[in-house]
Amino acid sequence: MTDAHEQLMRANEANWDARTPVHLASRFYGLDEDLEPSRWFAPWEWEDLGELAGQDVLHLQCHLGTETLAFAQRGARATGLDFSAASVAAATGIAARAGLDVTYVRSDVYDAVEALGEGRFDVVYTGKGALCYLPDLNRWAAVIARLLRPGGRLCIAEFHPLLNSLGPKPDPGAGPGLLLRHDYLGGRGPVHRDATYTYTDGPAVEGATDSYEWMHGLDEVINALVGAGLSIRRLRESDELPWPRWPRMTRTPSGWWRLPEPRIPLLFGLLATR
Repeated sequence: MTDAHEQLMRANEANWDARTPVHLASRFYGLDEDLEPSRWFAPWEWEDLGELAGQDVLHLQCHLGTETLAFAQRGARATGLDFSAASVAAATGIAARAGLDVTYVRSDVYDAVEALGEGRFDVVYTGKGALCYLPDLNRWAAVIARLLRPGGRLCIAEFHPLLNSLGPKPDPGAGPGLLLRHDYLGGRGPVHRDATYTYTDGPAVEGATDSYEWMHGLDEVINALVGAGLSIRRLRESDELPWPRWPRMTRTPSGWWRLPEPRIPLLFGLLATR
């Protein structure tokens, strides 16, 4: 990783530390209510994840661990990893209050092999809104290949590059049309954001408000994994999100949300094996 990338990722780390208290108190995460960790998963994710009981499962870029808890509930030996010290501390407390045995490790994804020591995993999972914070997907894929046991599987459920190109949220008072704001394809450097409010409800972020994201097309994700020696088993595109990003989205039978029109991919799922 270049020195420039290192500086930007340290800015992101400070930003996520600052976001954490806002997210802990938000209605979006609803941590003072019934946690229901499975509500963050689409039904097809469980198909790709498969049987988890007795499996070693690693959740990369886990933030508050809201999804990591679901793996422990299904009988996995669950580990969450995140570069934000505030997030790791919060996730540890949430798991303890839920009575679930989850190990949380503070580390940058690129240093995960060293941080986890001899730990190797049957499943590596990375969830929604993670890959955009990584500048180098080839290095990311190489790390995953080292973390997986032979025959282990990588499960990705990520915002589709098309959704990312539409921007983080609609402008206040925006009409019903969809406006492309960013590249779909990667390779042109980071997108800088200076935002006092995050994607959740709640007060303004105090302190570090700068963050940086990198656009990655589907080809970049797939070719990075293939280059690291993984085999792609399944690719999915989904038109549902776990929350209503646009006011005109409608509730689906799964409890998630979709646009009535046009029908476009908002999430993608990828299953790969080592």
